Amino acid sequence: MYGEKKVGEDLPPVQTRGVGEIDDLPKIDDVNQDAVFGEISEDGPNYRDVGWMGTVVLMMKTQIGLGVLGIPSALHTLGMVPGVIIICLIAAMTTWSGWMVGVFKLLHPQVYGIDDAGQIVGGRIGKEILYWGFNIYFTFLAASAMLGISIGFNSLSLHGACTAIFVAVAAIIGFSFGSIQTLGKVSWIAWAGVAGILTAVFSLTIAVGVQDRPAAAPQEGPFKSDFKVIGDPTFEEAISAVATIVFAFAGSPAFFSVISEMRNPRDYTKSLMIAQGAVALVYLIIGIVVYYYCGSYVASPALGSAGVTMKRVCYGLALPGLVASCMLFVHLPAKSIFMRFMRGTKHLTTNTPIHWMVWFGCTGGITIIGYLIGSGIPVFDGLISLIGALLASFMSFIPMGLMWLHDNYRRSKSERDWKWTFGVSWSIAMIVLGAFIMIGGTYGSVVGIINSEDRTAPWSCADNSNSS
Repeated sequence: MYGEKKVGEDLPPVQTRGVGEIDDLPKIDDVNQDAVFGEISEDGPNYRDVGWMGTVVLMMKTQIGLGVLGIPSALHTLGMVPGVIIICLIAAMTTWSGWMVGVFKLLHPQVYGIDDAGQIVGGRIGKEILYWGFNIYFTFLAASAMLGISIGFNSLSLHGACTAIFVAVAAIIGFSFGSIQTLGKVSWIAWAGVAGILTAVFSLTIAVGVQDRPAAAPQEGPFKSDFKVIGDPTFEEAISAVATIVFAFAGSPAFFSVISEMRNPRDYTKSLMIAQGAVALVYLIIGIVVYYYCGSYVASPALGSAGVTMKRVCYGLALPGLVASCMLFVHLPAKSIFMRFMRGTKHLTTNTPIHWMVWFGCTGGITIIGYLIGSGIPVFDGLISLIGALLASFMSFIPMGLMWLHDNYRRSKSERDWKWTFGVSWSIAMIVLGAFIMIGGTYGSVVGIINSEDRTAPWSCADNSNSS
């Protein structure tokens, strides 16, 4: 494929190096000559132009968006205490996964995407599984972002047009912004997106706290929130709620692309810890407060919980964040496909006609497929739960566990201390839990979509902003 280089050749030895010991790793800080992009010149895009703060916001934006809007509903299913515990557990698991991405990239500078890591760990089969898994996953994310934007348009306009038209408009927006070439140029839009979505969800949080009752509750007579300390869900409902929380945190498969475009990849861990801490804190605050005040009357997406007026205000504030999510979810899989075709050729870093034709072909293809999925599965809760179960659980936990085992399992007996034993146990647990959530959650999500009262027909004109 246009002279694609084989990933995994001439790798540094890793069997005798403990994870996290990075002082003697190959130097990859030179932005003019890169192990992935080759020579970066002024004649083309500078792919190594993301600073550590830009990295923080890109990590946050791959997570804070559609996922946070499903957190209160997940707490309603699980109950307050189990829900908070699971949020903290998933936060810890995904933080470890993100950390493992950074360590693996520093050990193997040739890696650009998670599919390259798959080739190192599992050969050609591993590469293809993770290549297609990543691209399908983020194409589904693009679909969910388009669906979220259409809900926002319906809320702001009071269903001023056919929903199918709003999804198409969202697709055009995603293509336009997603076609920006580099993450360095995209990061400023991500800043606006994070600010918008955070403003919206905190406005919602304040609104449900000061209002007498949520919008869906009976408007006459006394009202007391019926939130549950411990829920009583069926297996299908519980595992679908867990998958929704996984979806909210599952940005780590994209972190390979982010660290590959950093000016100084050794700042990655600092950026990761700031981003993950902020994301977990936001999810806990939003989830606990909104569910505490709304109880069983919480809406999904959550921005509809405070009534029509506040819903319009919140979606107006959140719209830049939804657009930024759609932009990233189009850009990242398109970049993955583009790299596979252009890597090792002059067209990768030079603005030739072939460069532009292939790039727009990639972003356009992802947009079209995402539009078809978003219009074909028009159930917000069910779609994000399905994505979280089938794709996010697999991509966010299993590969990272295998990556740790690949780099550390064969260490000599003298190095097999308690840290090594814990690392093996934790990695295996990540793989097993990822597989369990993937299988169980997919079943639960499919059942939920089939039984959903909010389900509309594909390409329907019906208003999709009134689910609760």
